[in-house]
Amino acid sequence: MSETVQARHLLCKNTGSRNPISRRTNQEITLTPSSAMSEITSILSSLSGCTEAEFAEAAAKRSDCGSYANGGDLGAFGRGAMQKPFEDATFALKVGEMSDIVSTDSGLHIILRTA
Repeated sequence: MSETVQARHLLCKNTGSRNPISRRTNQEITLTPSSAMSEITSILSSLSGCTEAEFAEAAAKRSDCGSYANGGDLGAFGRGAMQKPFEDATFALKVGEMSDIVSTDSGLHIILRTA
């Protein structure tokens, strides 16, 4: 039996992202990598100690991933299903823990492990 996790995330894309189109707004991303880092750092600070519902609300309002529509919920996934830095960060979290900022080819993420 393979190990799976479940997580919500908030993705902040930037002009250096592999597909710089926001799935929330369907607009091309114009945020520079440094501006994206500033923004996600501020978001991370505001989410400190948040509930899962608060995280879901923040993801719905700001995430550039298509999962924004479900409050950032990615469902259950196993190893090999996500980009390696995202996978490693998610599997390293305990249920209910939130990551620091995780960088992938997609952009900058904050991850909340939910199961």
